[in-house]
Amino acid sequence: MSGSREADVSGRATGGRGAMLRALLALAWPMVVSRSSQVVVSIADAVMVAHLGTAALAATTAGATNAFAFFILPMGITFIVSSFSSQLFGMGDPGAARRYGWYGLAVAALAQAAAVLALPFIPSALGLLEYAPDVRAQMEGYLTVRLLSTGSVVGLEALGNYFGGVGNTRLQMRASLVAMVLTVAGNWVFIDGRLGAPALGPRGAALSNTLATGLAFLGLLAVFVRDCRRHGVGLLRRAELLRVLRFGLPAGFTWFFEFAAYAFFVNIVVAGLGTTSLAALMAVIQVNSVAFMPAFGLASGGAILVGQAIGARRGDRVGALVRLTFAVAAIWQSLVALMYLAAPDLVLSAFARDPASAEALLAAGRRMLVLSAAWQLFDAAANVLAEALRAAGDTRFTFWARAVVSWLVWAPGSWISVRWLGGGDAAAVAWLVLYLAVLALVLFLRFRSGAWRRIVLVAAAVA
Repeated sequence: MSGSREADVSGRATGGRGAMLRALLALAWPMVVSRSSQVVVSIADAVMVAHLGTAALAATTAGATNAFAFFILPMGITFIVSSFSSQLFGMGDPGAARRYGWYGLAVAALAQAAAVLALPFIPSALGLLEYAPDVRAQMEGYLTVRLLSTGSVVGLEALGNYFGGVGNTRLQMRASLVAMVLTVAGNWVFIDGRLGAPALGPRGAALSNTLATGLAFLGLLAVFVRDCRRHGVGLLRRAELLRVLRFGLPAGFTWFFEFAAYAFFVNIVVAGLGTTSLAALMAVIQVNSVAFMPAFGLASGGAILVGQAIGARRGDRVGALVRLTFAVAAIWQSLVALMYLAAPDLVLSAFARDPASAEALLAAGRRMLVLSAAWQLFDAAANVLAEALRAAGDTRFTFWARAVVSWLVWAPGSWISVRWLGGGDAAAVAWLVLYLAVLALVLFLRFRSGAWRRIVLVAAAVA
């Protein structure tokens, strides 16, 4: 970890527009690669089981969604580690920043314990949902294996947020790339049974994910422990851990409640339309992750600069940083939207590999993909604003904003339109567009109000 590089990034963040752009891109491109590698893993899982039929495709993609619903609360809590480490780094206290990496690892350990306790309840939980029997059986096998990686998934996020906050986003990128390569290779071995391994189908995709994530986490953990031994940490403090939970829990519940609404949308609203519509929606969501993850990487890079600027007492730079970050993210997502409109069948072709269902899947997927082009700019705005507010410590408002808009607008609106009024998959996606538009507006009004300026995130922790 290069201290000179970190100091250079922080210093350029307080320069002119060109300097801020260079600082943003220097931080963001490794995060874009890191988040994009996660997208590659998701798409590889879907594409590499697609030849087994729509049931296997639906079980793997919806199973990954349901696993992520379990991961998202502790992952969301660890996102606050970046807020602390970036502000402390901006204040010139890297030793205190390292302690927050350990607090994030404590959250990961608790999450793994909770996952082990949850394993016996998977069959009964899936029995409450409207999946076809073959989809439910394959998803049960997937989730039983995938939840074993909870601690590794959360631990990677915790350490990635610590290293990112102090200006080193490349370490998480390397760990993510290792996990990506190992996962794709493991899929090739375990899904269809090669090199003497059994053919496990969706369960094989879960196994390769679990093994790859665990190895990548151990590598990043080794680097973190080495840095702590070399540079020191100081005594871990109960007050600091409680402060992490105070600000981190609203951040975690922000993602949890929003993702719970998304899981409701998938498992209740869309699953009731049949396996083809479910598989088509999951294919569209996988494709849209290509747009979301790079934009989220840019938003996270902008949030690091926001945190460092606040820590350095340069809050006057925050507005310019947020505008610049949104401009770059919006350019990317606009290009993606144009691709959806110009060539939807080409974008979805990798998922339509089963001849018996390809035509129906493409027809449903085409409708939803074209509609999804409408949410790209709203998604960019919501990501950038939410990450900037999180960096400032304004986690309670973002929690209430996402929870209220998702559960009072998106979830009931889509359910009524689809299940009561028979609106179909196009109506379901239209409600997702409306949700992102309303959320972006609410977060913009909050940021413009300047209430985040009155929040003190780290002063009490340092004291």
